[in-house]
Order: sequence, then structure tokens, then C-alpha cells
Amino acid sequence: MSVARVMPVVTVTDLPAAVAEHRSVLGLDVVMDHGWIVTLADAEHRVQLSLMTVDRTAPCNPAVSIEVTDVDARFQAALDASLEIVHPLTDEEWGVRRFFYRDSAGTVINVLSHL
Repeated sequence: MSVARVMPVVTVTDLPAAVAEHRSVLGLDVVMDHGWIVTLADAEHRVQLSLMTVDRTAPCNPAVSIEVTDVDARFQAALDASLEIVHPLTDEEWGVRRFFYRDSAGTVINVLSHL
């Protein structure tokens, strides 16, 4: 298993305003916009930041999204570690397979792979 990328997720109330603020300060461009989540990135997509109002299908917003090569194996690892699964392993309509777990500090982590 390898981690492909890690993206912090900032919960915001006014998505257009947050996008404008972060673009002007950080110089990042919009690379994904689903209306409830926008991801900003540099030209090489090495640096990414997601801004989210309310997650569309999960009961809460994650603090970070981590893309992995084998989300099913990571889901099993979370179960084996007896971590709380906040959002079950799900194939989402926007082309990712993901689950959320809560770590011992209470942080919600979104683990995903692209379909």
C-alpha cells in the first residue's frame, strides 16, 4: 500500500468567498469543484487544499483526505485496529471509493482511491 497524496480539508461556510481568499493568498488554481467541495492546487498538483461546506454523503466533514492505492486493504486495517468507522466503505458517484475513520484523538480521516 502506498499513499498517493494527502490533502487538508478546511470546513467553510461561504465556499465562493473561501475559494477567492485562498486563491489570492496562495496562488492556487481550482482543479475540482463539486459545488460543496472545491480543491485548489498548484500547477503540478503537488500542493492541494480542499475547501468544503458539508460533505454530500457522509455524516461529518473530514479533517484530511488521504488517497491510497488500495482502499479496501486500508479499510480492513482500520477494522483490525478497532477504529471507529464514521462513513462506511462506499463507491461514490463522483468516482472515488472511500471510507472515514476517527482516530484516537477524534480526528476524522477520509481514505480514498479513485475508481
